[in-house]
Amino acid sequence: MNASIKEIASKVPEVTLMFWIIKIFATTLGETGGDAVSMSMDLGYAVASLIFIGIFFVAVFVQIMAKAFHPLLYWAVIIATTTAGTTMADFADRSLGVGYPGGASILFVLLILSLALWYWVEGSIAVETVTTPRVEMFYWLAIMFSQTLGTALGDWMADDAGLGYDGGAIVFSAGLAVVAALHYWTKVSATLLFWAAFILTRPLGATLGDFLDKPITHGGMAISRFTASAILAAIMVACILLVPQRAGRHPGESSKS
Repeated sequence: MNASIKEIASKVPEVTLMFWIIKIFATTLGETGGDAVSMSMDLGYAVASLIFIGIFFVAVFVQIMAKAFHPLLYWAVIIATTTAGTTMADFADRSLGVGYPGGASILFVLLILSLALWYWVEGSIAVETVTTPRVEMFYWLAIMFSQTLGTALGDWMADDAGLGYDGGAIVFSAGLAVVAALHYWTKVSATLLFWAAFILTRPLGATLGDFLDKPITHGGMAISRFTASAILAAIMVACILLVPQRAGRHPGESSKS
């Protein structure tokens, strides 16, 4: 019994309300942290992207090599994806000159392709099936593209669409409310809704992060990016330590008894 359960043990957390709360804090931290390195430290989007991509690869390697679910490690990788997503999206949107619509379109295609490849190889893109190193690699690739896409969407709504940071946050919060309603009151695929919510929490975090650190004249609160990042990191750690998280359950786990 124990060996069978161990074979299908997941290293990603169970999807609960606290999962989504921490995810929003992580995506907000990704925005302030990414901007702190690329803009406040004046390293530029390309150099910052290379730094965060390097951190992402190291973090994913450690996560995949781990033998069990470790909440702090998992969320460290999520932060790595969201900071890298911030600078990569900014690089695509601004440095490459494709604009927010172009950047979002490219990233959307990359996300769909990564999910399609995952489904073609494994037969499922449900997070409950993330129990092997190969599936983990597909999972983190999709996570990276979804985080980067979310950044581009957040900037697109706040800037080009003229909604501002608060308006953008309201739009994406409404989108998450719709996803939640579909989850509780319809039979829409839980896997589809998970990925929709995962994408939407990123632009919500992006607009919240911009609201915290942008100048008051631009509709922000003008909080230092480093200060905002430190506060958000502290809140995340407190949530992770104070509210126990357990690994997600594989669909076959309950029958392994």
